[in-house]
Amino acid sequence: MPIPLRSDFNASQLRALARKAKDGPQARRLLSLAAIYEGVSRTEAARIGGVTLQIVRDWVVKFNAHGPEGLIDRKPPGQPSRLTDQHRQHLVQMIEAGPIPAVHGVVRWRLVDLIQWLWDEYRLPVSKQTLSREVRALGYRKLSARPRHHAKSEAAVEDFKKPFPARVAEIATTAAHGQPLEIWFADEARIGQKNKITRRWAKRGTRPSAPRDLRTASTSIFGAICPAEGKGAGLVLPRCTTQAMNEHLKEIAQAVAPGAHAVLLLDRAGWHVSRKLQVPANITLVPLPAKAPELNPVENIWQYMRENWLSNRIFTSYTDILDHCCAAWTKLTDQPWTIMSIGLRDWAHGF
Repeated sequence: MPIPLRSDFNASQLRALARKAKDGPQARRLLSLAAIYEGVSRTEAARIGGVTLQIVRDWVVKFNAHGPEGLIDRKPPGQPSRLTDQHRQHLVQMIEAGPIPAVHGVVRWRLVDLIQWLWDEYRLPVSKQTLSREVRALGYRKLSARPRHHAKSEAAVEDFKKPFPARVAEIATTAAHGQPLEIWFADEARIGQKNKITRRWAKRGTRPSAPRDLRTASTSIFGAICPAEGKGAGLVLPRCTTQAMNEHLKEIAQAVAPGAHAVLLLDRAGWHVSRKLQVPANITLVPLPAKAPELNPVENIWQYMRENWLSNRIFTSYTDILDHCCAAWTKLTDQPWTIMSIGLRDWAHGF
């Protein structure tokens, strides 16, 4: 006795669904079942679908249980993962902690090292592809590490971040006299003929080459950004001195919106804290904690500029360095969305 089709659908409804369906196999199955609703024999319905009677029966069972959605092919579940939740939790702990060189023999985790660790720890054989999929599912990606000063004080960083909103409020009522505030960051980058080489796309198993110069001509970009407004102020100068910093402060002062006051965060380089600095009236300097460059998003701006515009090239002369530095800074300031994306920080702008 054939299994009857559910009664809340009819042939016209299934044909309408088949016309709208984006899945070809589902549309074919809907048309076969529509024919059954119209009184066609199961044998004829199997011929319409190009399958056997047994498969038509399976379609009827799935349709009765799940409706039209039950006729869509679903991805086979495959074999269950060998990694349990306990394995994944321990794996996350190992990735977060990093390897111990004296114990694991490496200074950074590779997939092959984690595979070996899983075998040593749990006698669990896992392929490279499977572990890559598992690690990505846990939210991890292979990312470039940023430099961290070995003597950085985490307590000093937190002591700077937490009272920062109160400090800004104090500047607003004292130095700014109630004027709107703009949060700026400033830093310097040395660009020279001894240029850096960055990563590039290449075929697996090869090592791409890039030009490298050993000459020593160089210059410095004095750069400042206001991430909330997506604007910047920069100068390309021959060296980092107090006089050069004074010129940069003038440039920043001109970029501050009329009637606003700038809170300028910068590191404790000698030319930033010199008593000979001539700070414009619309700027208040706020030194960052020592040995904590990650607090300054301009460091990330330098990385972006090097990777996209300034690395992997030969500068023929000092003038050539100046031209490329000026062009790179101009490109950056023409992309306010890039400044905002790279420079915004919750602790500095989230209040």
